[in-house]
Amino acid sequence: MHKQKNNVAIPRSDKVFYAVVNVIMIIILGVVLVPIVNIIASSFSSGEAVVSGRVFLWPVDFSVEGYKALFASDKILTGYANTIFYTFVGTIVNIIMTMLAAYPLSRPDFAARNVLMGLFTFTMMFSGGIIPNYLLMMNLGLLDTRFSLIISGAISVYNMIIARTYFATNIPAGLREAGMIDGCSDFRFFAQIALPLSKPIIAVLVLFYAVSHWNSYFNAYLYLSSQEKFPLQLVMREILISFKVDGDMITTGEELVQRQNIADLLKYSLIVAASLPVWCFYPFVQKYFVQGIMIGSIKG
Repeated sequence: MHKQKNNVAIPRSDKVFYAVVNVIMIIILGVVLVPIVNIIASSFSSGEAVVSGRVFLWPVDFSVEGYKALFASDKILTGYANTIFYTFVGTIVNIIMTMLAAYPLSRPDFAARNVLMGLFTFTMMFSGGIIPNYLLMMNLGLLDTRFSLIISGAISVYNMIIARTYFATNIPAGLREAGMIDGCSDFRFFAQIALPLSKPIIAVLVLFYAVSHWNSYFNAYLYLSSQEKFPLQLVMREILISFKVDGDMITTGEELVQRQNIADLLKYSLIVAASLPVWCFYPFVQKYFVQGIMIGSIKG
């Protein structure tokens, strides 16, 4: 007896479609991956090889001089510590504020939700600008304080809308009614039932907020004046400027070449040092990323 096969033949048009999609994705992967590999290879190459353009996808004349110059100053470790603080504390504040705003706005029985959503949406299209924000921080006494970088971006309206849509489409009304019958208050339902069921979208928002805090530099540039409070990005900017070649300060041609080589190496070492924590963090939330962002943004 012949076993009946359950495999369904794939139409030729679908095969062509999948092949074209695969080719396009490989091209996109190459466009994204090649520059990253080139930056990493350049950061581990010698300054002469980088300046001469001999580095492509593999280090030439392997060297860690760029990283030695980068971490020679204690400012880097201070900048890392500050950025970790801003990212950790800021992300916690962001998640708390976003979830507390998103859940009541997802409830159809909340009478003022349309008015409040209109006000939130208005801030996405219109803002006061840099000078009013600076004056606000000054009047609040937050200039040159760590909290100026946390409070100034405590909530993203875009992320709040994503979380609100997730609550509205994935927390059944019957579940809330059952909790009310059992004497569960709104806050208890939110803390013990709604939040545990929202892990995918929380993971996505943590990624969004954490990456934003890690890469943020403009607010720190505006509000901070004490170098011991600078985040990593501003510290790296100061270091890169300090290694900038100044013809008036150079006495010999050899010193000029050496300083130029270190400055070029620093550019690549800075990028790798600033990006490495994000590259390490992303795989831990990647499994939630597609599920959370698709559920939270497409519906509603």
